[in-house]
Amino acid sequence: MNTFVYLFTGFLEAGKTKFIQEVLTGQDLGADGNTLILICEEGIEEYEPAEFRSPNVFCEVIEDESDLNPENLSALRDKYDATLVLVEYNGMWQIDNFFNNLPEGWSVYQEMFIGDATTIENYNKNMRSLVVDKLSSCDLVTFNRVSPQSDRMALHKIVRGVNRNVQILYELTDGTIEPDTFEDPLPFDIDADVIVIQDRDYAYFYRDLAAETKKYEGKTVKFKGLVYKDPTLPKGSFVCGRHVMTCCADDIRYNAVACKWKGSETLQMRSWVNVTGKIVIQKFPGYAKPGPVIQVTDLALTSRPTEELTTFY
Repeated sequence: MNTFVYLFTGFLEAGKTKFIQEVLTGQDLGADGNTLILICEEGIEEYEPAEFRSPNVFCEVIEDESDLNPENLSALRDKYDATLVLVEYNGMWQIDNFFNNLPEGWSVYQEMFIGDATTIENYNKNMRSLVVDKLSSCDLVTFNRVSPQSDRMALHKIVRGVNRNVQILYELTDGTIEPDTFEDPLPFDIDADVIVIQDRDYAYFYRDLAAETKKYEGKTVKFKGLVYKDPTLPKGSFVCGRHVMTCCADDIRYNAVACKWKGSETLQMRSWVNVTGKIVIQKFPGYAKPGPVIQVTDLALTSRPTEELTTFY
């Protein structure tokens, strides 16, 4: 039995209940069967089933995160013979716990983050790891309670620092919906003869390279990176990159690019180098598919940067 899931994330009093209520009032999502709402976080707002377009909508409250397990979720679906499940997720719970416990046959059709424009900056400042957790995999971000005084660029940056491709909408206090129109210029000139990546911009470079690899094919880049060597790598090759922190110390990752250079055997593990070279797209150990490989044309040992970590903020 296939079960489609709409996942609504956000923090307490962000407007998730109101958003879902409006969706079910305006649309008959359960036209082909029953709909189950799993309420993982109860705030001031309550559902008004009498206003739903379809009478075949049922609600269940999940108070304990441990109840998010395949057996319990399957039992709740079977209890109502639901073919569609809407989940109002608890903002304090890690999103992976939900995905890791989806029963067989369940698939998330869309994941939406609902944010209160008046409080999200405080959450981002004090609970950034939870904000990143919810923004990383979502398909749509809607900021509500947006007033003329709201700093939309600040809201935009919170999202784009985590998720480059998600759609962003702003719901004004009068109910009007407006799309996000800010452009995201890269902090380096991708059309330059040599694309020079400053230390502070490596995170943006790596994310853009991973997302739109093809546009870098044939481009020459220059950046400072930390060398990684391994006996399993092909002769004449090494890996070079930086440690990137998206939100907190727990998510620091070494994000690196494969490099080919005839003098690679002279390099020491964890040495800092300035690398210049042309990017080609080809197979390389560790890549699931053909990816960026830098054909090094110039390399020089250099000093450790003042800030070894690079971030998006």
